[in-house]
Amino acid sequence: MKPQTSDAIDLDSYFQRIGYGGDRRPTLDTLRAIHQQHAQTIPFENLSPLLKQPVFLDLATLQQKLVHEGRGGYCFEQNLLLRSVLLALGFKVTNLAARVLWNLPEGTITPRSHMLLCVKIDKEPHIVDVGFGGITLTAPLALIPDIEQNTPHEQFRLIAANNTYTMQVMMAHVWKPLYYFDLQEQKLPDYEASNWYVSTHPNSLFVTNLIAARPDSDCRYALRNNQLRTHYLSGRTEQRSLSTVAELRAVLEDVFGVNLRAIANLDPALRQVIEQVIEQTQ
Repeated sequence: MKPQTSDAIDLDSYFQRIGYGGDRRPTLDTLRAIHQQHAQTIPFENLSPLLKQPVFLDLATLQQKLVHEGRGGYCFEQNLLLRSVLLALGFKVTNLAARVLWNLPEGTITPRSHMLLCVKIDKEPHIVDVGFGGITLTAPLALIPDIEQNTPHEQFRLIAANNTYTMQVMMAHVWKPLYYFDLQEQKLPDYEASNWYVSTHPNSLFVTNLIAARPDSDCRYALRNNQLRTHYLSGRTEQRSLSTVAELRAVLEDVFGVNLRAIANLDPALRQVIEQVIEQTQ
């Protein structure tokens, strides 16, 4: 079998970006460490769609944006970058796609608009996902149904039925569904079609709202328009309303770690976000 290749991923720059200096052998411990560092360092953010800027999925663009420019991105960007890293380290990776269930009424059918990865280690499959926003995984999950699995943050589990798996998270002592998926391998054109929709459609959440998220060692940060929430692992939640462009910029930079210096025309878009929230509350 021809080995999978990673094109031109710059591992040294990527590891410097996420602050990882550990083992590079393709082991479960390596995967766990990289997964956690990536999730806690490279933020989930949608500034490009919000600014009506194209979101490209080629590796050169992903590295430039997420690694060298200090930006973040959403699922396709995050997981495609991580995929190239894992391939370069010798992991066997399969691309998957999921239908989102999070915060939707039961029975809602959504498109396959979320990307995740299946990584095999010693022939044992694990689910890897650093791109699900406010509830993104911070550790890989063994692809074993109906068992509770701990991560550095919440407990997760996979429920199997009819050749699909539903990812669930324990929140406030209740299991809540995130998304469901099967094991059909996806190709880059599959993601490009979904990526175009979520980054350009006028009704897309990523086009009409400001969204950022990042897990930290003892909490998760989540920004939705001008509302900043800090969800602590203890169960406590803090909420703060941001009323100025300066406050939004400071939170994006200091809390989420987004480098804003190279983003043109950002302030008018942030001002519009605040004005829209004010209009909706009047």
